[in-house]
Amino acid sequence: MTYEMDIAGLKRDLPLCKLNDELCIGAFVMFGDVELTVHCAAELLKRAPEYDYIIAPEAKAIPLAYEMARQSAAERYFVARKGAKAYMQGTFEVTVKSITTMGVQRLVLDAEDAAFIRGKRMLIVDDVISTGESLHAVEELVRQAGGIVAGRMAVLAEGEAADRDDIIVLAPLPLFNADGTPKA
Repeated sequence: MTYEMDIAGLKRDLPLCKLNDELCIGAFVMFGDVELTVHCAAELLKRAPEYDYIIAPEAKAIPLAYEMARQSAAERYFVARKGAKAYMQGTFEVTVKSITTMGVQRLVLDAEDAAFIRGKRMLIVDDVISTGESLHAVEELVRQAGGIVAGRMAVLAEGEAADRDDIIVLAPLPLFNADGTPKA
């Protein structure tokens, strides 16, 4: 089963993935789809508020954050990593549980990145906002680093997230019944 999406004028068929006996989600994966990544980055930048740097949670939003930084001629962008790396000297850490992740995850930012973020307006970008847990975790990292959340953006907003007015998105993504029909 698939669901055809129109994402700011670009069409894609999303495979439907069963989460339980009553709920399926549309799998939106930008990895490997250069046309989609470039298109979504350009469309989000048209709608972006004033910001200094972009930050995204690891991993599916990394190509989007990179492409938005490239198109806007930014000198850098930041990634909230899923774990501390050997090169990190001092870290800020929060925990998160998103709808597509099994168990609790950590998001980590190192002190070197925090030095760039301190006092800066940060634009948080993600591929899909669903429960908002990943978004909230990145917001907390930005605050811990002394940054200012300038805005929140995603390509798609799933389920109730589509009703939020604090997130700029390109399109809503419905949740689906087990038979593939959109939930009301």
